[in-house]
Amino acid sequence: MAAKWSMGPGTLEVPMSLFAKNRERLIQKLQNGQVVLLQGGDDVSHYDTDVQYVFRQESYFIWLSGVREPGCFFALDVKTRKSYLFIPRLPEEYEVWMGKLLTCEEFKKLYAVEEVHYVDESGTNTDSDLTAKEANFEGINERVFKTPEEIEVMKYVCKVSSDAHKQVMLYAKPGRMEYQCESVFLDHCYRVGGCRHVSYTCICGTGHNAAILHYGHAAAPNSRLIQDGDMCLFDMGGNYAGYAADITCSFPANGKFTDDQKLIYEAVLAARDAVIREAKPGVMWFEMHLTANRAMLEHLKKGNLLKGDVEDMIENEIHGVLQPHGLGHLLGLDVHDVGGYLPDCPPRPTGPLSRLRTSRALAPNMILTVEPGCYFIDRLLDSALKNPNQAKFFNLEVLQRFRGFGGVRIEDDVLITDKGVYNLTFVPRTVKEIEEFMAEGANFKTRL
Repeated sequence: MAAKWSMGPGTLEVPMSLFAKNRERLIQKLQNGQVVLLQGGDDVSHYDTDVQYVFRQESYFIWLSGVREPGCFFALDVKTRKSYLFIPRLPEEYEVWMGKLLTCEEFKKLYAVEEVHYVDESGTNTDSDLTAKEANFEGINERVFKTPEEIEVMKYVCKVSSDAHKQVMLYAKPGRMEYQCESVFLDHCYRVGGCRHVSYTCICGTGHNAAILHYGHAAAPNSRLIQDGDMCLFDMGGNYAGYAADITCSFPANGKFTDDQKLIYEAVLAARDAVIREAKPGVMWFEMHLTANRAMLEHLKKGNLLKGDVEDMIENEIHGVLQPHGLGHLLGLDVHDVGGYLPDCPPRPTGPLSRLRTSRALAPNMILTVEPGCYFIDRLLDSALKNPNQAKFFNLEVLQRFRGFGGVRIEDDVLITDKGVYNLTFVPRTVKEIEEFMAEGANFKTRL
């Protein structure tokens, strides 16, 4: 029977052949006589205690091996195509506290590799005391192109994460805490989807917190009481077999958009729609960023928040005031996946586009996030209003209504295909869809 891994009934079975194919992809770019040696991650304790953080394997290591345990090394012989796993030799008392000690033969079957040895059986270079150079070879950037097996895993974790976001939308309401909404997301991802990990710290910003781009950290731990009239911006993604999802939903806490909330939300949705419509192989990612910005600014102009020519707004960097981050990023084993600015890729742009995590051309089998946003960040607005070249584009009376508004972000995970975009995200997106979905939930059913 072919080796597979899953988190049990109802969760995706991931074949070990996925990682064997990754090894073969790497071998194709190397030369006979070369050997790849990687060190995996180690357990990390909470400071000086005997309590450890929940372990998550290093991304390159899991990409090549599929190995989930800490303290391992992995070698790949290009000439023979043999893979070698080196595992830590654990003491016998491990079984008393931690569970059964697997033998080398059991590890061999578990991960479908040719040979397994203990780490202390491998040699080290005691003569030179030198470290190996960073790997660099033609085709190193191809990790951004996903195999069919990897795409299946990504589809799964995006579906689980989408469903978890929908559960949060049905749960959230004024009077609940931001972290309670986070807990609903974590529960669904793990209990239903088997995702022990999430891909990053959950961002559950409501009201003015929605304008804090990386909210949810230790100093601001999703700890605000949700108020009636708030917009919620929830950016969360599960992780399965090492592969990441990254999805953001924005919606009114009380289930009904105000006119101002609708203006900002539909401006951001117009930006997302423009990218979904126009992204395809050969298109440069920085061009998609500007496409999204133009669509958003045009909508805000129609809503009387902005005035003037949209191209003049771009030239004077108004898009960077309202959306200080890039359109999106590569997605895979890391939420901000590798390959954005390798030596043979287009260089990082300047100005507001400098925040882009890649500016390369789109190609089939890339997976990226599309995440336009519009935020009312006092520091950026105050600076813009002091600059005559920027202040002239804002209708100040209208702008005042949005001080403290927070922000809106819409983030989808998408696969680039030969024909364009295949969206891996399945959540309500239009104003009508969101209001109808939330109205059907227990929180707001009495309104019907």
